[in-house]
Amino acid sequence: MKKKLDFEKALKELEKLVKQLEEDDLPLDKALKTFEHGIELSRYCAKCLDDVEKRIQQLSRDENNELVLNAWEGDSEDL
Repeated sequence: MKKKLDFEKALKELEKLVKQLEEDDLPLDKALKTFEHGIELSRYCAKCLDDVEKRIQQLSRDENNELVLNAWEGDSEDL
């Protein structure tokens, strides 16, 4: 990917490409290029989500009742 995208723009573009592949009768070469670009966007979005997940932290108390930051280890449903 040549241009810098944020997650939301990359996801919208990926959705557009998926729709094209599902609905349009693309020539094989164009379909393959569209698919390859979609894979790039998918990997970019997955990396963005991984980076965000690594940044999520929760505050808790240790045995001395002091606040400490811990990496969040729950499911996304627990947010």
